[in-house]
Amino acid sequence: MAEAVESALEDRRHLIVEAGTGTGKTLAYLVPAILSGRRVVVSTGTKNLQEQLYYKDVPFLQQHFEQPLSVCYMKGRSNFLCRQKLYDAEKTPMLEGLQEVADFQIIRDWEQTTETGDRAEIKKLPESSSAWAKLDARRELCTGQKCAQYQRCFITQMHQRAHESDVIIVNHHLLCADLAMKEDDFGGILPDYTAVILDEAHEVEAVAGEYFGLSVSNYQFTDLLRDMSATARRKNFGSEELDRVIIQLQDAAAYFFSLFGEGDGRTGFREQSAFLAEHQDKYADLLHGLELAWTHLELVKDAPEEVLPLLRRARELHRALEFWMPAADPTFVYWLERRNRGVYLQATPIDVAPLLSSKLFERIDTVILTSATLTVAGDFDFVKTRLGVPGARTEAVASQFQYGEQALLYVPQHLPDPRNAAFTASASEEVLRLLRATRGRAFVLFTSYQQMRLLHDRISAAIEYPCLLQGTGPRHALLEEFRSTPNAVLFATSAFWQGVDVPGDQLSCVIIDKLPFTVPSDPVVEARIRQIRESGGEPFREYQIPQAAIALKQGFGRLIRSRTDRGVLALLDNRITRQRYGQIFFDSLPDYAFTLDFNDVKRWCESLT
Repeated sequence: MAEAVESALEDRRHLIVEAGTGTGKTLAYLVPAILSGRRVVVSTGTKNLQEQLYYKDVPFLQQHFEQPLSVCYMKGRSNFLCRQKLYDAEKTPMLEGLQEVADFQIIRDWEQTTETGDRAEIKKLPESSSAWAKLDARRELCTGQKCAQYQRCFITQMHQRAHESDVIIVNHHLLCADLAMKEDDFGGILPDYTAVILDEAHEVEAVAGEYFGLSVSNYQFTDLLRDMSATARRKNFGSEELDRVIIQLQDAAAYFFSLFGEGDGRTGFREQSAFLAEHQDKYADLLHGLELAWTHLELVKDAPEEVLPLLRRARELHRALEFWMPAADPTFVYWLERRNRGVYLQATPIDVAPLLSSKLFERIDTVILTSATLTVAGDFDFVKTRLGVPGARTEAVASQFQYGEQALLYVPQHLPDPRNAAFTASASEEVLRLLRATRGRAFVLFTSYQQMRLLHDRISAAIEYPCLLQGTGPRHALLEEFRSTPNAVLFATSAFWQGVDVPGDQLSCVIIDKLPFTVPSDPVVEARIRQIRESGGEPFREYQIPQAAIALKQGFGRLIRSRTDRGVLALLDNRITRQRYGQIFFDSLPDYAFTLDFNDVKRWCESLT
C-alpha cells in the first residue's frame, strides 16, 4: 500500500485503496506523504482518528526520522477557545447558573497555560458544557484581523502552524467546509495544498452532502437576535429603534417557522408554491425583517468591528431563504426536519459526485481514498460513481487476520422476515440465546432507534449481564464503561457501527438486527433513488444494496481488531440467505466461518473459554 501511495504522489494520479483492518494503513500513507516533499492534507472520518494520528502515529514515526516532522492538525472553530469572548465574559454578565460559573473557572484557569486552545485538553469539562458554547471561536461573532486578540488567537496560531507544515491533519467536515467556501473565511480555512489523503473515505459522500447544501433554522434566527442584542449592549449602540427591529424580526421568525407544523422527523418538502400562495405575507415579513436588521446595523455611527459578522449573518440567512423557498434548483432535494423545538429547512445536493469532481478531483492532482470498506463484491465501481472519481487507480490490500479461524458468522433461519410484526419478539428470544452463549460481551447493533429501545427493554430485564443503552450517556463514556465492565452488553445504532475499537475478550460477539438498508422514504435517499431510476438505472442494485453492503462490513468490522481476537457475528435478517441479492453481501464480507445452526455457535463459544 505504501508503494502504491508513493507512486500516486509521484505520478500525480488519484488512487483508491481498500485496506483491511490490521494492515497498518495509517503508516502506509503517512510515510510516503512525509517523504513526498509536497504539502499533503490528510482528512479523517472523526476527530478521534485525527488525535490518534497526531498524538500516536506521528510521534512513533518521528523516532525513525532524523529531521523534525513538519506535521500539524486543524479542527473546526468550535473546538477552540476565543480569548476575546473569555475576556468579555469577565466584564459582562453572560453566565447562567452555578454549573456555567464552575465551567468558566476551569476554562479561565486553563487559558493561562494552554498553547493550542483545543478543548480536548480539558478533561474536567463536561462534554455538554453550555459555558464552552458561549466562549468557543465559532465565526458568528469573529471580527478576524480587527480583533484585539488576533495575534494571540488560537485560530490564528493554528493557521500559522498549518502554513509552516508539510502534512496537515484535518477531518472530512473541515475539508468539505474548505471546499464549499474556500474564499469566505478570512482567506480560506486551509492553506494551499497539492495532495489529499481521505481516510475513512466511505463517509465522504454524506459529509459532502451536508457542506455543499444549506440549512436554515429557527435557532439561527434566535442566535442572531441574541447576539445583536448582547453586542449592542456591550458596545453601547443600543436604542429603542433597534429593540423594535429585533422584536419585529423575532416575531416574524417565530410565526414563519410555526407554519411548518409539529412532530419530530425528516420529510421531503416540495410544496413551496402552495406554501407561498397561502403564506406569502409571512415569508415577506421575515425577509423584510432581515433587511431592516442589516440596514439598521449599517447605519450604526462609528460601528464597532463586532457589527460586521452580524451583518454577514443576516445577509446569509436572507440568501439561504431565497434559495430554499422557490426550490428552483433540480439538482437539490429540499426537505424539512423537526427536532425537539428546532425547525430546519434543508437543501442537499442529490448527487455530490459532480461537486466533488469540480471542487476536489479536478483541482487537486493527487487524491488518495482509503478505508477498510470501499469495495462491493470485490468491485470499486460504487465508490467511484458516488464520489465522482472514475479514472482512479485501485488497490485492494487484504487483511492479515485469519477470519475463517477467528470469526463465526451465524444467520438463524427460523426468524420471520424483519418486516413482519412478529420479528421483534422472535429476535428478542434469539438475542437472549446468543448473549447467554457468549456470556454477554456483545454489541447488539440496530438500524433504528425504536427497535433498539424495544429489544433493550425486553432483554435487559431477562438477563443478568449489565446492559448499556446508547443515548443514556456520551458515546465515549459508554464505550469506556463497556470496556471496564465484565460481561457488558451495549445496545446501539449507527453511531457505534464504525470508528469503535474494543480489542480482546471484552467484545466477543456482534449482533446485527437487519441488513442496513437506508430508509427509502428518507427525503435524500428517496431523491437519489428517483434520480437513478429516471436516468434509466436500477436504484436497488446500483445504490441501496452497495450502500448496505458497505455498512454491514463496517458493523461486523467491530469484532476482529487484532490477530488474537475471536468471536461470533450474528445477523438476524435471513434475507441474506433467501434472496438472490444476499450473495452480494456474502461476496463483500471477509471469508468468515459460516453456520445456520445454533449448536455450532454454542460449540464455538465453548472453544473461546
